[in-house]
Amino acid sequence: MRLLTLTMVSALALTSAGTVLAADAGNAYQFSFTSIDGKQMSMADFKGKTVLVVNTASQCGFTPQYSALEAVYKKYKDKGLVVLGVPSNDFGGQEPGSNAEIKKFCEGNYDVDFPLTTKYDVITKDAVTAHPFYKWAAATGGDAAVPKWNFHKLLIDANGNLIAEFPTKTKPDAPDVEKAIEASLAAKG
Repeated sequence: MRLLTLTMVSALALTSAGTVLAADAGNAYQFSFTSIDGKQMSMADFKGKTVLVVNTASQCGFTPQYSALEAVYKKYKDKGLVVLGVPSNDFGGQEPGSNAEIKKFCEGNYDVDFPLTTKYDVITKDAVTAHPFYKWAAATGGDAAVPKWNFHKLLIDANGNLIAEFPTKTKPDAPDVEKAIEASLAAKG
């Protein structure tokens, strides 16, 4: 249902030049991040896997979602799930720390073992532009794919397509999220 709607919306979404966004947008594999440890991290490294991309923050009321993210990661990683945390200071200045501080906080307080990126902007505001992955997600998934706060979740299938978005208040282990993850993992098989 969600995938069909997204496909129809993407197919109908035209730029001012009249080109179809879906045809030009490609997939998530065209993007890369820098890992929290400073290493190149290409989304193409996750080909064939389902990826839950989450913009995170250490000083947010939703920060305890790190526990559920880690639990979901452990539950499904052997089946092909990757959780990718993208620290961002975009909302309320709630991720002010350095990359080393963020890593220490996540590992020390939540035993985070899933991959983390360095800190990125996830929304375009003022003169700051969102990371290209988030600009692609917005062009592909529309307003629902644009983070409104920390811990917004984007689900990428094994082919690099954006297949679902979950707002901040939806916990990573909520039935809707786990059902979408399981469906994506089953579809790749």
